[in-house]
Amino acid sequence: MSSNAAAWLPSPRADLVVGPAALHEPGPGEILIRSRAVAVNPLDDVKQWTGDLMYRWLGYPAVLGEDVAGEVAAVGEGVTRFAVGDRVAAYAVGMERGRRHEAEGAFQLYVVVREDLATPLPDGLSFEQAAVLPLAVSTAATALFQDDQLALRTPTADAAPTGETLVVWGGSTSVGSNAIQLAVAAGYRVITTASPHNESRMRELGAELVVDYREPGAVAAIVSGVGGRPLAGVVAIGAGSGDAAVRIAATAGTRRVALLSPPVAFTTLPRRGGPSIAFLRAMTTIGLSQLATQARARRHGINARFVWGSSLMTSSVGPMLWEEYLPGALAEGRHVCAPAAEIVGEGLESIQHALNLLHAGVSARKLVVRL
Repeated sequence: MSSNAAAWLPSPRADLVVGPAALHEPGPGEILIRSRAVAVNPLDDVKQWTGDLMYRWLGYPAVLGEDVAGEVAAVGEGVTRFAVGDRVAAYAVGMERGRRHEAEGAFQLYVVVREDLATPLPDGLSFEQAAVLPLAVSTAATALFQDDQLALRTPTADAAPTGETLVVWGGSTSVGSNAIQLAVAAGYRVITTASPHNESRMRELGAELVVDYREPGAVAAIVSGVGGRPLAGVVAIGAGSGDAAVRIAATAGTRRVALLSPPVAFTTLPRRGGPSIAFLRAMTTIGLSQLATQARARRHGINARFVWGSSLMTSSVGPMLWEEYLPGALAEGRHVCAPAAEIVGEGLESIQHALNLLHAGVSARKLVVRL
């Protein structure tokens, strides 16, 4: 086995620096992956860009990253689902509280992951495409199926229609694309929002009705599309989506909304420490918008809760998704990795370039680095 290296975040708001890293052994119920592709996510960008505003428990230097695909290099005690050499994708949870932060961050050549947060990959699915999946599908599944969120029926290979509709505001995002597929696999009719450019892709993923979110009448069009049928819930993805989701829920008649995005993007915050007018303006907007959304929700008896994807680590949703649903769905082509990956470089040094592109919003696709 070769030596390890990582793309380290050396201090708050710094650029990543590539350097040596310890080669950790997998513990009980864990596997060690030789990373072949990693994807960057908004959470990585937020941690780098805003310092300790989020993930305060992470020390420095830190290894970020949640999305990894590669080959199993070693297995820990009690592991039965994988063997050395298996091709896998996994949700790396090193950024979460209570985890081994340096061992379990994805931005390194050898990363330790939990066996129950990994899935085997069919031969026809590349590491680069599979790397877009883990965090997005985990967050979508948490929003849809966890008891404290929408608590929908879980997916099966031959689910009968429920007769209920799910609304996904932000269907063309990584989380939205997975939410559409998971809901359809569970037997729900899906209405989603997307630009006209992405409408055909949304329908391919299973959405029955696609509404342009930029249209002034988008909320009314979605309510009309529900058509008086039972509404199972609303998933709100994208800055400012929460208020629209609550209005849909109040009008179409559901008590549950899953919130996945703040009212404004954290990319509006300055990449430096200390107070600033931009920081105060952004945080004030976030606070006031959240208060207004929650007040509207309470008036209508709606439970609007924020989603934290890693909470599936301690709920029945994790095993359902990673051990029961994904292996068969990926092998049989019932679940596709979407949106498509855009490979932006090779080697650990390219991860910072990918983060810069993500922050600048230059691509609608998921940004991936080969390792």
